[in-house]
Amino acid sequence: MKSKKNNIFVVCVNNSEYPASLERYKIYRVSEENNNKYENELHIIDESGESYIYPSEWFIPIKLPSQLERKIISAR
Repeated sequence: MKSKKNNIFVVCVNNSEYPASLERYKIYRVSEENNNKYENELHIIDESGESYIYPSEWFIPIKLPSQLERKIISAR
């Protein structure tokens, strides 16, 4: 069994500047490359499947049930 990584999930609450890349109220995964260089930015895996930097205030962190977390991770 794979070791569990520290997966972080967030819900988008603002997509005003990037409506084609983000959907409001959708769950997104924070990229493992998120280095928190700036406190107000997150590396989000968006609709393209790529990691891009967005303002952190556009997202609210959430805790997913482990079964749902596994399903989301395996879907990528």
